[in-house]
Amino acid sequence: MKNQKITEALKTRKVLVSDGAWGTFLHKKGLKPGECPELWCVNRPDDVMEIAKNYIDAGADMVETDSFGGSSFKLKHYGLADRAAEINEAAARISRQAAGDDHWVIASIGPTGQMLVTEEVTEEDLYDAFKTQAVALEKGGADAICIETMSDIGEACQAIKAVRDNTKLEVICTFTFEKTVQGNYKTMMGADPVSAMKAAIEAGADIVGANCGNGIERMIEIVSQMRSVNKDVPILVHANAGLPKNINGVDTFPETPEDMAGFAPKLAAAGANIIGGCCGTTPAHIKAIKEALSK
Repeated sequence: MKNQKITEALKTRKVLVSDGAWGTFLHKKGLKPGECPELWCVNRPDDVMEIAKNYIDAGADMVETDSFGGSSFKLKHYGLADRAAEINEAAARISRQAAGDDHWVIASIGPTGQMLVTEEVTEEDLYDAFKTQAVALEKGGADAICIETMSDIGEACQAIKAVRDNTKLEVICTFTFEKTVQGNYKTMMGADPVSAMKAAIEAGADIVGANCGNGIERMIEIVSQMRSVNKDVPILVHANAGLPKNINGVDTFPETPEDMAGFAPKLAAAGANIIGGCCGTTPAHIKAIKEALSK
């Protein structure tokens, strides 16, 4: 958005609304298994634009980009590693056009799929890949970078550092937690909400949070734990439309727009400042959340 940062807006507006799922939308538009979603930013920009525009029209204050798997590591699987900068810039440019000057573009950066713990990649390798994405996304018109679906604190911190060192963009970092049999929440690499929050803030994130892995009700407890660490840093939540159920070979997300909207005020009360959706959510979910929070 022109002239105002997200963190500045949150000083006067308690809660902002983000967008919903992109992958779900792309598949509905015909994305085939094994096809590169991010290449649509070059080959099918009108379809990508429609996704972003639909979320803006539903009432989202900010919209992401079709760049979640846009790192050179992920694009390498499609023989596109050398086109990372081109694809990310195109992704940001599309969402920028859809968002206009009165909505924010929070450009998506997802995990690389590489493991620091097994030494298959170095911190420098990750940093360089994230730098390429971040610089291109800023060039395309992003207002902030949303580093999301992270499970490894080390990888997340390299992404945060790459954005802060090489751009002027605000930095959002979200982690994906799953509920253990003991009832705790952990990422795949064993990080809990408290340690993730602390590490992301220390690394320089402006906004921290959680996405994917859980429906909106479970996010309330996760946010409460994060908020116990810091009362001031904004928290963003992109919740799934419930936990997926496989019906006739198809993953189906059970929570309706009304279901998610019913929990949105409780999530805000727990300390979430930005609320949107992840897997299974649609513009209808975002519209319902917006209406619930506006009341």
